[in-house]
Amino acid sequence: MTVDEMLAAARSALDRAEPADAWRLQAEGALIVDIRPIAYREAEGEIPGSVPVERIHLEWRLDPAGEHRLPGVHADLPVIVVCNEGYASSLAAADLRRLGLSRATDLVGGFRAWRAAGLPVRPGGTPAVP
Repeated sequence: MTVDEMLAAARSALDRAEPADAWRLQAEGALIVDIRPIAYREAEGEIPGSVPVERIHLEWRLDPAGEHRLPGVHADLPVIVVCNEGYASSLAAADLRRLGLSRATDLVGGFRAWRAAGLPVRPGGTPAVP
């Protein structure tokens, strides 16, 4: 399987969120998880209210049955994963679905699409959840 095939398979199982939809979902209680490296977050900013989680820790922090999960994470929590342009986030959201987060998805176009849509951005550099 190629990476393009993996991406297509991941996206086929997701109801991906456009930026305006992600903003609405966040207001309704969805958790936005930013998996971009800190250098990107420092340079380009962050989505207000998002939680930065390094990709290498993602499954441990969002496993609804795991002892290392973030407070408030449960199987029915809507989670929107954000990367830079919406590729790595699709693969990550598919992994979260396999962990039992049935409402996990990602942001179409990633952080850059959010910013291009004129949605709120705060200065970046928030340390990732350890």
